[in-house]
Amino acid sequence: MRKDAPTSSAPVVSCFETKPILLTLLSLTLVMLMWNLPPYYQNHFSTTLSAATNASSSNPVAAQKLKTIPNADPNKREFQAYGNAAALFVQMGAYRGGPKTFAVIGLASKPLHVYGRPWYKCEWISNNASASTLRTLAYKMLPDWGYGRVYTVVVVNCTFPVNPNDDNAGGKLIIKAHYGESQRRYEKFTALEEAPGSYNESKFRPPYPYEYLYCGSSLYGNLSAARIREWMAYHAWFFGPKSHFVFHDAGGVSPEVRAALEPWVRAGRATVQDIRAQAEFDGYYYNQFLVVNDCLHRYRYSANWTFYFDVDEYIYLPLGNTLESVLNEFSDYTQFTIEQNPMSSVLCLNDSTQNYTRQWGMEKLLFRDSRTGIRRDRKYAIQAKNAYATGVHMSENVIGKTLHKTETKIRYYHYHNSISVIGEPCREFLPLSAKNNVTWYNKLPYVYDDNMKKLADTIKQFERNTISIPIVA
Repeated sequence: MRKDAPTSSAPVVSCFETKPILLTLLSLTLVMLMWNLPPYYQNHFSTTLSAATNASSSNPVAAQKLKTIPNADPNKREFQAYGNAAALFVQMGAYRGGPKTFAVIGLASKPLHVYGRPWYKCEWISNNASASTLRTLAYKMLPDWGYGRVYTVVVVNCTFPVNPNDDNAGGKLIIKAHYGESQRRYEKFTALEEAPGSYNESKFRPPYPYEYLYCGSSLYGNLSAARIREWMAYHAWFFGPKSHFVFHDAGGVSPEVRAALEPWVRAGRATVQDIRAQAEFDGYYYNQFLVVNDCLHRYRYSANWTFYFDVDEYIYLPLGNTLESVLNEFSDYTQFTIEQNPMSSVLCLNDSTQNYTRQWGMEKLLFRDSRTGIRRDRKYAIQAKNAYATGVHMSENVIGKTLHKTETKIRYYHYHNSISVIGEPCREFLPLSAKNNVTWYNKLPYVYDDNMKKLADTIKQFERNTISIPIVA
């Protein structure tokens, strides 16, 4: 008699039934993982998924799930991008330029502006909930004339039909920076905020805090503290007590240079701004076009005249002119350019009666390049309230006239490269007869010019009386 196997009420699951379920779950997990990974990792896991597909081919459920993944076209190429070459906009500053207008100063991708058509919109959102949002199309300026590198300088002008903060409730200036002609692809950011009660229209009318303002380009490299001290003392005297100097430290303000400027900072005559972070953005010459435009708009209503020149250049008034009389004569012009007297930064007289190591550069670098009829770089001064953007040698974005024939009224002495000579600048000595003759050096003619030397004692005494520091004889 046959005996049947005992029965049980508990179900028995075969291992052969469990395996397809596990494979299905594994396949689904891989599908979801691949769905959420970047393309590189999708390609990396494609082999794994193929193996899982083959393994589950006997399971109709798993096969059905994997069919939702499209087969790759071997002729369809993909382009994988990593990182960012240049930002759409890098803001340095934003300033109100009057009752209705604002300026936003920054950098932008140069290739985008050369080959594309980026554009900007401006919005004013008031803190007053009942006020309407104001919008206007921005006007952009590229003031570096194509000198940019990875980045070019952009000045975005936002001019509204009315004062957007007329009720003084405060608000925000919003910029929409569009990548191209499409209105759908843009970046939106807050460029400026005005606190309630902060708007003061009187600041846009004279009298201004200063008569003269100096906007310095980027200071970089290994600079001579002695030459910086000399330059600062001279121009503090030249421009007088109602002047202010703005320097921009792009890595050139060493502890020694800082010590030379610090007495003038404490006296309220100078400001040193740290712009070392600009090094992250590859623009022309330490982003000097960016710096001068930020200075223009930051101090637009701070002075009657704003001067642009470098720390190896000394403004000079020939024939007994005074700065006040010259600028009164030029008052009908928005800007005027200044011609240079190019000086040697190596030639000195072989005069045994002089202790050159204790003298300032203006006392011993006395030989001027006498060539005429050649084009030289010029520097300039501008009535900033009439300028929308500016450059290193002049502005092309102004309201009003520009004057160039100024050499009989105002000039500047240019000691090229002397600012980066640490220690004694006298490296070649000429005989005393060079005072009365033309000297040829490196195939260039030089003549003796001691106009600056005649002022040295006056400047040293002025420095001693103004900031009370020991003077070098």
